[in-house]
Amino acid sequence: MDKGIYFSEEDLVNLLSSKNKIFFQKTLALTKRFFLKKVFLRGLIEFSNICEKNCYYCGLRKENKKTRYCMTEREIINTALWAYNNRYGSIMLQSGEVNSSSRIAFIIKIIKKIKKQTKNKLGIALCLGELRKETYLDFFKAGAHRYLLRIETSNPQLYQKLHPANHSYENRIKCLEILKSTGYQTGTGIIIGIHGQTITDLAKDLLFFKKIDIDMIGMGPYIPHPETPLFKKTVSLNGFSLCLKMIVLIRLMMPDINIAATTAMQASHPKGIELAIQAGANVIMPIVTPLKYCKDYSLYLDKPCIDETSSTFLNYLTKRMQVIGRELAFDQWGDPLHYYKRQKIC
Repeated sequence: MDKGIYFSEEDLVNLLSSKNKIFFQKTLALTKRFFLKKVFLRGLIEFSNICEKNCYYCGLRKENKKTRYCMTEREIINTALWAYNNRYGSIMLQSGEVNSSSRIAFIIKIIKKIKKQTKNKLGIALCLGELRKETYLDFFKAGAHRYLLRIETSNPQLYQKLHPANHSYENRIKCLEILKSTGYQTGTGIIIGIHGQTITDLAKDLLFFKKIDIDMIGMGPYIPHPETPLFKKTVSLNGFSLCLKMIVLIRLMMPDINIAATTAMQASHPKGIELAIQAGANVIMPIVTPLKYCKDYSLYLDKPCIDETSSTFLNYLTKRMQVIGRELAFDQWGDPLHYYKRQKIC
């Protein structure tokens, strides 16, 4: 396994604090070495905004008074088939966190039907929050092969400030460990620039990713939502510029993982996706949620593409990648090489 470049916590703090561009050319060479010019696609299906959790930073928190929805089985499958027919290699099924037995059975049924109707050719990732080990295993057996569970911050004290008292940092870590042991390509990530966060916290986040030997990372700048307790809290860090530096550094530290150019990057800057790709990201997750639902899946303000059709945005995205010398990798799952090396499959 390519171990990447070693940085101490002090090294990372200094680099993140620097006003100079850091190692962009080196990360560009590394990304091309492992992934050529390819940028992998994940069609993001936000199938429900119903959530049992009450996180202080999230627009989906259960106390928010907003229109709640859950797409029907047929709507989800049709959206997945649209992605498949438009040559997306994989999709991500994402929702607020709901742990009822009926919701779990609903998702298992959908995974199986998508796999059957695409002849197992469409990869399926999940982002559904903290669940029991048996549930993760049931989803995996049904055909899901990736799971994203963001830690949001690796600082336990800051984590507690972002969540109600009934949220456990230790349980979040436990779930990540279970996902890895179950066989998932496992992803996590953080919010950058949230109230109370420091440069040292970000340096420790990078070391945390390395320590837990993660396969995929999604990081985005904090974008406050007006219907959350943290909305009026001051933000002391520049989330967007720091996010670019974090992408650069984790690419150097873990060269063979997948790194997403998140929708929050796109919402924060007109060329947020391109800049993230040039910094070392190699995955894009265009939103393919039907337009009638898209505006109600509001994790934060200024969500991109809520008034564009999926076809229009995909064409636009193809051209944007061509401008920076990259190409969308159609019909490919785009698995991280790190996962196979971690599993000792190759």
